[in-house]
Amino acid sequence: MKIDLHSHTRCSDGALLPEELFIRAHNLQIDMLAITDHDTVAAIDPIIELQKSCQRAMQIVPGIELSTSWHGFDIHIVGLHIDWRDLALGQRLSQQQAVRMNRAENIAHKLHVAGCDNLLPVVKEMAGPGQITRAHFAKALVKGGYAANFEQAFRIYLAKGKRAFVKSSWISVAQAIEWITQAGGVAVLAHPSRYDLSAKWLRRLIVEFKENGGAAMEVVYPGISSVIKNQMVKYTQEYDLYGSTGSDFHAPSQWRELGRNLALPEQVKPVWSLWC
Repeated sequence: MKIDLHSHTRCSDGALLPEELFIRAHNLQIDMLAITDHDTVAAIDPIIELQKSCQRAMQIVPGIELSTSWHGFDIHIVGLHIDWRDLALGQRLSQQQAVRMNRAENIAHKLHVAGCDNLLPVVKEMAGPGQITRAHFAKALVKGGYAANFEQAFRIYLAKGKRAFVKSSWISVAQAIEWITQAGGVAVLAHPSRYDLSAKWLRRLIVEFKENGGAAMEVVYPGISSVIKNQMVKYTQEYDLYGSTGSDFHAPSQWRELGRNLALPEQVKPVWSLWC
């Protein structure tokens, strides 16, 4: 089976509309696809409705990706197989979206002070109905000629300690797990090797994640070396966690294509066994 449990649409910071993501997943013959936009479930209903009228079977897994703060690090927690219509979850996501908008306004102000004028309207137009992220600001900086490319926009303006960096006010890891589990979902630690944590601190994060009800961690995702993947596998075994796999798809790309090279190692308990 081709399984991808981490993808984004234009409802957050992805490049494709929900309908376009659905078509691409079918064209690539994905068997199980999780929709995990940042702080919103807006893409799930239209994709599920499309699947109802499609002859080819593809399991749609309703999901979410929540931003959290942990000892000064931004840690992402994915929720899989959630009840996306849960009223309490909807109210909590509205809270998170307000935090995200406040952060965007503060970033825009700092960019204005740095000489990059009037970017918030550009960013809002780019995001459309979706959630504004730093990626939108990076694109706006490139479009406005303030940076040569996406990476330079972060290196000069948006990365931690740079001129337009705004410290996040996200919820805690424990809160994110609570939101997900109370909505009937499974909490997954997203791409754990991407947080620039030492081995000691990563273990500390995994322990806290597990103690607060986290059930799984991603062990296969783009850009991960075989050495790091094997270490992630060992962590799932050591801490009795299920394993997940996902492209973190945002746009058609050679490096983060839906379902590409995402086979879960046989010795890992698959997270989808919790609902299949």
